[in-house]
Amino acid sequence: MHHFLESTGTSSTGGMGSMILMLVLMFGVLYFLMIRPENKKKKAAEQMRNAVKVGDEITTIGGIKGVVCSVRDEKIVIETSADRVRVEFAKWAISTNDTAAKDAQAKAEQEAAARKKAKEEKKAGKGKQ
Repeated sequence: MHHFLESTGTSSTGGMGSMILMLVLMFGVLYFLMIRPENKKKKAAEQMRNAVKVGDEITTIGGIKGVVCSVRDEKIVIETSADRVRVEFAKWAISTNDTAAKDAQAKAEQEAAARKKAKEEKKAGKGKQ
């Protein structure tokens, strides 16, 4: 029997090695497609929550919108309406920082307009030559 396995070129150790390699490869793909992006999202959310300052407009995970009045270590106080209703939340309850998102969008629009203007000036400069 052993002679037959040697003659066909298969052995039990070769199959085991390829199976281990396949498992390692599957865990690598799982890490890069699922675990790593999730960790990046968590890190970005934590940075956003730590960057919240007084005067920012935020939305909580419950959908409550308001303006930040006070920021402490793990708590924030927001004003939710014109009636000056103030509510205290844990920082982890912040879903989005609307002020930062608006600022980032305005900056992106300015950069796009500057690129468009530079492209038009470059095109106009080539037309004169």
